[in-house]
Amino acid sequence: MLIRLYEENPNSKEIERIVGILKDGGIIIYPTDSLYAFGCDITNAHAVEKICKIKNIDPGKMPLSFVCSNISHISQYSQLDNNTFKLLKECLPGPFTFLLNGNSNLPKLFKKKKTVGVRIPDNGIALALVEALGNPILSTSIFIDEDEPEYSTNPELIEENYAGQVDCVIDGGGGSLEPSTIIDCTGDKPYLKRKGKGEVIL
Repeated sequence: MLIRLYEENPNSKEIERIVGILKDGGIIIYPTDSLYAFGCDITNAHAVEKICKIKNIDPGKMPLSFVCSNISHISQYSQLDNNTFKLLKECLPGPFTFLLNGNSNLPKLFKKKKTVGVRIPDNGIALALVEALGNPILSTSIFIDEDEPEYSTNPELIEENYAGQVDCVIDGGGGSLEPSTIIDCTGDKPYLKRKGKGEVIL
């Protein structure tokens, strides 16, 4: 199922329809400010495991990220000192993933790793979904096909490619092939773990 939404003013009825899919344990593919990504409600362990199966990753070993709607939302699941808070405020919303030390509120699947990747993408559709759902959305990018990149950026081709594996693909326009910048804030000082779309001076 392909649902078209406009980033500037996503249709609230369609947002609620997609949120219903997420609440029922469904898997979606949705736009961010970098790559299109698989998404589900992070509180639904079965849905998280389903995404890990699609990507052939071990949820206990691979870093899983989730999308929040604001920094206050992030602080519910992680340990934020003043310097990290300032850095997040400077960079977000934007194409960054921050690795943070988690706290006791993390869902069961995340607690094993004690760290979590968090995002607040600069994308109106992604933020509207998180706000309407009331929980963070798991976020892990779809596969990048370097030989046929349009299958990673064109929503109609993405839907064709993942039909039967996901419950809904959101067409939010053409996607990017550049991933988010990853900044690790789990140690004494933040450091650049992966250079991506986001620009920052640490």
